[in-house]
Amino acid sequence: MKYQYWLSNIPGVGCKTIHRLLGQAGSAEEIYFLKKEQLEKLSGLSDRQVHAITERKKNWDLEEKYAALGESGISFLSCEMESYPRQLKNIVDAPYSLYIKGKMPDFSKRRVAVVGARMCSEYGKAMAEQIGEKLALCGAEVLSGMARGIDAYGHIGALKVGGNTYAVLGCGVNVCYPRTNQKLYENILSHGGIISEYPPETEPIAQLFPARNRIISALSDVVVIVEAKERSGSLITADFALEQGKDIYAVPGRVTDSLSMGCNNLIRQGAGIINSVEDFVKDLELYTCNDTTQENFNKLLLEKDESLVYACLSLRPKSMEELLKKTGFEMPQMADVLQRLIQKDFITESFKNYYIRKI
Repeated sequence: MKYQYWLSNIPGVGCKTIHRLLGQAGSAEEIYFLKKEQLEKLSGLSDRQVHAITERKKNWDLEEKYAALGESGISFLSCEMESYPRQLKNIVDAPYSLYIKGKMPDFSKRRVAVVGARMCSEYGKAMAEQIGEKLALCGAEVLSGMARGIDAYGHIGALKVGGNTYAVLGCGVNVCYPRTNQKLYENILSHGGIISEYPPETEPIAQLFPARNRIISALSDVVVIVEAKERSGSLITADFALEQGKDIYAVPGRVTDSLSMGCNNLIRQGAGIINSVEDFVKDLELYTCNDTTQENFNKLLLEKDESLVYACLSLRPKSMEELLKKTGFEMPQMADVLQRLIQKDFITESFKNYYIRKI
């Protein structure tokens, strides 16, 4: 593996070039022992890449570097190894190597990617969290990219009920990006894993992120898009999923909402529609979840007036005025009930005097 680790760390030599080299030379070890003159005779290698390969051999201590990787707690896989996931082997532009902190997904279980807009709405956050939570309760594993917004809330939903979740990064696995997700990063390591095709210490730069989406979709059975603008980066994941023959679902939104245009277009083109999280998990033939038990337990935690207000709310923001009309409560009583529901973490104030369910 030390030769494969070396081959994975040559600047300017990406996975497409590596696959071309393997097709001609056979293995990373054989590539390592090629002389400069032999490298120059291989097709598809530029002079700059030949120089990069020869220089990397000079400044790379095979034994020391590979030992240091092991000591860092980072696992390494390459497509030359039997343990490399078959789900990745035959995709277009398959990653030559993977770096893992924590563990890889359990391929005996259903795996669902939950992705979407970074700048999302409260409705989008609530839906992503609820989908992640329900999937985990049903024993499925949740994958995403740990980005702000929808990605983060998909992970959070799974973690909330002790489920397993995995993040595929566009940087090194030992680099937490965004930094504001440090706590989430640590929680994912405790209940799943962090995965990247990029070597440790690789900094997050914009051009690395679209490519990681092909790995998210390939490692998943199903891809769910929760909020996406018409030209959202999340739709790249949907394109990869379509190319790989995966099922795609989308959460619908208002036709006047720009954050829902991407999802609504996907549904129009034939993606599955998530009208209800319960129906969605049934579509996936996940029947082992204890949703009814959980819902009944939640109701037992509420007082009568709290239950009445809670029943009026959904994942769409409702105004104070709407709630007053539906319940017949006076303003002081309504304000008190809403505050209690917020403290119990059943609802949240999405913006001033508008409320949505969290559970």
